[in-house]
Amino acid sequence: MTSIRKPAIQFETLEKDDATFQRAAEIFRVMSAPMRLRIMSSLCAGEKNVSELLDEVETTQSNMSQHLSTLYQAGIVQKRREGVQIYYCISNPSFVNLCKAVCSQIASESLASV
Repeated sequence: MTSIRKPAIQFETLEKDDATFQRAAEIFRVMSAPMRLRIMSSLCAGEKNVSELLDEVETTQSNMSQHLSTLYQAGIVQKRREGVQIYYCISNPSFVNLCKAVCSQIASESLASV
């Protein structure tokens, strides 16, 4: 039986120092909560305030604020104030691309196993 060897993934331009891996681990930790992924998914459509997010993501305001704070502190979302409202948006499209890639892969694997 012959095995087909997959080509190695090349990361020529990746900085491979400890700080890079520490930052990547922190991003993955923050993005590991399903609620935060739901919030990010909602924000993929554009900037939203907390009320708009609560309309789309079923949770309490306290829980939403806690998750938004974590996403903000990690640099995954940005915020701006307009009057009494605080608006959130994704800070870097790469975070969205990463989430979409992982979630799409999992969804296709789930469909293939049915």
